[in-house]
Amino acid sequence: MASCSISSSFLLGFLVLALIHFNGTNALSSNYYDQTCPMVESTVTSVVKKAMLNDRTVPAALLRMHFHDCFIRGCDGSVLLNSTQMNQAEKDGPPNISLHAFYVIDNAKKYLEAMCPGTVSCADIVALAARDAVHLSGGPTWVVPKGRKDGRVSIASETRQLPAPTFNISQLQQSFSQRGLSMNDLVALSGGHTLGFAHCSSFQNRIHNFATTQDVDPSMHQSFAASLRIMCPLHNNVRNAGANLDSTPTTFDNRYYKLLLEGKSIFTSDQALLTDSTTKNLVTKFAYSRQEFEKAFVESMIKMSSISGGGQEVRLNCRFVN
Repeated sequence: MASCSISSSFLLGFLVLALIHFNGTNALSSNYYDQTCPMVESTVTSVVKKAMLNDRTVPAALLRMHFHDCFIRGCDGSVLLNSTQMNQAEKDGPPNISLHAFYVIDNAKKYLEAMCPGTVSCADIVALAARDAVHLSGGPTWVVPKGRKDGRVSIASETRQLPAPTFNISQLQQSFSQRGLSMNDLVALSGGHTLGFAHCSSFQNRIHNFATTQDVDPSMHQSFAASLRIMCPLHNNVRNAGANLDSTPTTFDNRYYKLLLEGKSIFTSDQALLTDSTTKNLVTKFAYSRQEFEKAFVESMIKMSSISGGGQEVRLNCRFVN
């Protein structure tokens, strides 16, 4: 498996990088639960594996969930909270309507509460589940620093801060830099699009009425664009119509970058990576070397998952504050 190519020295280096990030007043630690809940990782892995057997879209959903959690208020599990009569939560914000597989986190939490009551945060479960989703789809594994606390605030309108699929390179760079993430992180984390599916509405702007004189984005491969227009007609009425993000949507590989160089990317934000020399060079590098991509992806995932959140508690139920 390709993940074996990442040496233990690299993983150790990435762990050291992660440990300099703080969550509130507590540093994240690879051995945070060693004494209090030693079965935490194997329990989460088992739950994710079982869910994948029933639904192959689970890995993409868990990876996206973690990304959307960390980009709003840091990695504090706020994306998991349900809306109330007084407040519309993040999961009901427009960019998050299509998020799913929350039940996987719920199931892991249920088992962990039975074993180690009030010990493992929901935010940590999300981070672990995202790692397992990647690894169980054929990608690399890594040591997840743990010790996040769960937040008590979740506001739907704040999801407007998420980078949109229509963003250009300047907007992407600004969004990532605001969270302490670099251009290298942007390109590496975009590789998460090797897993999953996109609804027509997220790329409609590229295949219909693109510009005054051009109906289709000219940067798209002609036959690829034509196939997308068939699946997603201008006045699409099929709720779940859309396209896979790459040609191997349930396998974590570097196919996304290869297709991007061929003009076969889905989002404007994908194509945007080719409009800047720095990001284009990284796309090319990752397209030609799965090992280089995986190494960069692991480093960037640890960095992103260590974005400080304002968490204050360990929720007993991931959908509700204590």
